[in-house]
Amino acid sequence: MNICLYGSGSREIDEIYTDNAYELGCEIAKHGHTLVFGGGDTGMMGACARGVHDNNGKSLGIAPPWIGDFEPLCEDCSEFIYVNSMDERKNKFVEHSDAFIISPGGIGTLDEFFEIITLKKLKQHDKEIIVFNIANFFDKMFEMIEEMGEKGFLYKQDEIFKTASNIEEIFEYLE
Repeated sequence: MNICLYGSGSREIDEIYTDNAYELGCEIAKHGHTLVFGGGDTGMMGACARGVHDNNGKSLGIAPPWIGDFEPLCEDCSEFIYVNSMDERKNKFVEHSDAFIISPGGIGTLDEFFEIITLKKLKQHDKEIIVFNIANFFDKMFEMIEEMGEKGFLYKQDEIFKTASNIEEIFEYLE
């Protein structure tokens, strides 16, 4: 299974997040899955990729070459696809992935998360989406989404994504 990870590339995040990302990468490799990610070598992306590579797993990085001006790109990927834009990158994530894990991140991660759940709601894919809620990172976002529903901004719908607070829960959903 190709598992796409959305997450921060920041070098400034607390180790609780990157340690969990590394362990997630280890488990992705141990379960024989391939990591699909934004190709970054730092933050959540880099930590997860290191976990995959340290356990002889496979990874597919997808990024425009100019992203290297903002963060270093992972040189250990099994394969790397260079694209021209962030939109093309997100389309390639959907094309090459069987499931999505959203880990803590910033604006780019939220952009990717909301796009992938919107596409699922609009029946453009039926792939598993799991929010990895490390240390309750996403709780305020969940509250906001709940309030949007309570105030009528969201239609009644089936569960679009699942939440997991640990790696074991993630793999229960995936397998």
